[in-house]
Amino acid sequence: MRVAIAGAGAVGRSIAKELLDNGHEVLLIDRDPASIKVHSVPRAEWLLSDACEISALDDAGLEHCNAVIAATGDDKVNLVVSLLAKTEYGVPRVVARINNPNNEWLFNESWGIDVAVSTPRLLSALVEEAVSVGDLVRLMTFRQSEANLVELTMPADAPLAGHRVGSIEWPTDTALVAILRDGRVIVPSPDDPLEAGDELLFVTSQNVERELARLLGCTAAPEPSASASR
Repeated sequence: MRVAIAGAGAVGRSIAKELLDNGHEVLLIDRDPASIKVHSVPRAEWLLSDACEISALDDAGLEHCNAVIAATGDDKVNLVVSLLAKTEYGVPRVVARINNPNNEWLFNESWGIDVAVSTPRLLSALVEEAVSVGDLVRLMTFRQSEANLVELTMPADAPLAGHRVGSIEWPTDTALVAILRDGRVIVPSPDDPLEAGDELLFVTSQNVERELARLLGCTAAPEPSASASR
């Protein structure tokens, strides 16, 4: 399957890596030269261009794509890319990222979108399952790997409060993927400090969950047999 991804930021590159690992062909499109990081996904094709322009999509050969993913951080761009992909090029499957939940009502078949993914809403729904402050709670198990999605709400006396994300030596096979703070979803950077009350979402392998729990000063960690499959 050939897939074009509009938006070569962290989200777009992560999707590209997953698709490539699953044997698909991937083209990443971005108009920002700073986002063209070929070394980060060397197996993908790259195109420096504005995915909202017909000429750029002609260069991308969108008519030969089985799917298009509009994954930029701008909802307006994602809507335009989706509409062009469906109406001008007849792409069979169009998936669009929603950045602002207030725009969800726009992301439908009228804009050529087959599947809309609201990252904030998805994360909020998952975190609702975690009701204990200071406990590491498993939210989801990915069936095709040994990885779990786990969550922690940092208490006031959390040992890592005030530490920068990049200064912490996380366990092997562990990634901090999001920080939920004051109604916002933060994609963590190395310079972001952790704060009491933060809701932290990790993807980690089950065999290091207890190590992660100890590092975070948790009062409890998930039992090995407790999981929610995806």
